[in-house]
Amino acid sequence: MPSQLSRTLIKNLELFRTLPDEALDAALQHAQVRRLADGDAAFQQGEEATHFFVLLHGHLKVVQVTAEGEQVVVRYVNPGDVFGIARAMRRSHYPASTIAVQESIALAWPSSEWDQFIAGNPHFASNALQTVGQRLQDAHSRIRELSTEEVEQRVARAILRLVDQSGEETPEGIQINFPITRQDIAEMTGTTLHTVSRLLSAWKERGLVNSGRKRIVVCAPDDLIRLAEGPAQACAGRQQAATRGASQT
Repeated sequence: MPSQLSRTLIKNLELFRTLPDEALDAALQHAQVRRLADGDAAFQQGEEATHFFVLLHGHLKVVQVTAEGEQVVVRYVNPGDVFGIARAMRRSHYPASTIAVQESIALAWPSSEWDQFIAGNPHFASNALQTVGQRLQDAHSRIRELSTEEVEQRVARAILRLVDQSGEETPEGIQINFPITRQDIAEMTGTTLHTVSRLLSAWKERGLVNSGRKRIVVCAPDDLIRLAEGPAQACAGRQQAATRGASQT
């Protein structure tokens, strides 16, 4: 194992937490440290899938360019996440690009080690399988949202997902703890920069959010949840409240 790689790099990550020290050392034998500056790509869409990764520090965004040339932000990678697992899906090339949104550090393993790696690390294999399943579920949810929901709902849902994954309590509210732009939100929700800017400005006036350059803080999460639920859910909630009130009179 290279001397600069200590088992403490991964010992406390959920993916590796149950492994004994010997297994941690073995897992690191073929690992390399990758340092990414803001804007650097761990890999590009269409490149041969030569490595898989675990993020140690920072945040990355996964970006895909459609056949029509439209750029879509698929998801964000948080510390402790495994990514670049094209081999797990039996794909020879990366289906999307993964780009640092701030200075980040990852561990990289050769994709040729994937089968042996998961065979020797059942807990990692189980978590990787759950990751693939969750991403498929998220993809189905986003397709449904794009097909059935108004843009305000979609933007509210996207921000709430990010808060759930990477929210940080501040005196002002819950801040998404990595740089994110309005253009990123537009590319996550299938809308335009103008629409996202208009919505965030309106929500800021109502005290729901505060936003600035690469920064979003949710000040009233309950109100944003109601927006994400949409008019039908809000109406149902009002009807239930009215029914409860009538039964108490």
